[in-house]
Amino acid sequence: MNLMFSRGPSLQSRLALGLVLSAALMLFDHKFDGFGSTRVYLNSLVSPIQYLANLPGEMLSASASRIVSHEKLFDENAKLTHEALLMREQLQKLEFLQQENTRLRSLLNAPVNNHTERLVAELMAVDNNPYSHQIIINKGAIHGVFEGQAVLDDQGIVGQIMQVSSTNSRVLLIADVTHAIPVRVARNNVRLVAAGSGNFDELYIPHIAHSTDLQEGDLLLSSGLGNVFPEGYPVAKIHSIVRDESQPFAQVYAQPIAKLDRLKYLLLLWSNQEPSQAISLKQGTK
Repeated sequence: MNLMFSRGPSLQSRLALGLVLSAALMLFDHKFDGFGSTRVYLNSLVSPIQYLANLPGEMLSASASRIVSHEKLFDENAKLTHEALLMREQLQKLEFLQQENTRLRSLLNAPVNNHTERLVAELMAVDNNPYSHQIIINKGAIHGVFEGQAVLDDQGIVGQIMQVSSTNSRVLLIADVTHAIPVRVARNNVRLVAAGSGNFDELYIPHIAHSTDLQEGDLLLSSGLGNVFPEGYPVAKIHSIVRDESQPFAQVYAQPIAKLDRLKYLLLLWSNQEPSQAISLKQGTK
């Protein structure tokens, strides 16, 4: 084997010959473009390999862009949802103020208590007790939440904070049988108390005289009494009135404006009052 490879010109001679031929071919190609078509064929043969070599990088880049776009869309969707919730809350207040300005209230020295701070919260869990309507939200003491604080959704009042821990809180819904909220009729300003019936889609109005000016379809707004719920937010709409003279009081039922069985994003309100001054209103209190 050694004798076979040792035959022929030396390595130096071979190198010199290769350099001379390379220079000649380069000069020939430069002067006469003799290998133009050859380069085209060679590039055509190599291009699929180049595409295959770039394919993993392009796939990774496309996947990364898709992930970034998905995360961006998710963040933008959450941001828009929060902004929409804040705007709906402002719309509720605007509707109330328009009604007040239209009727030219006589008690101009008792303006609406405008809250100064709001916080968006999200539903974490629903109490599985069939005799209690409570939910848990993802905001707690570290966010400034306090017991008795008003809770709304994008339609109307949902309930109030019942218990606060460091990172979450328990909300008592207005449909719970232990809850009651002072309201007034938007049409004529009659003041009532709406109590929970134990059903998500119904409240009842106790101790209503037969002569009370109420109509089916009347909108009930929070009256602001009790220093828990700010004045002027939608609570319920009367859907049934039964006036049986054999009974001492009329039977009045209303449907909550808020979708209590389909809650997701909620709004916590801070009024001008201090948290320690909030008074929880339970059924039976006066």
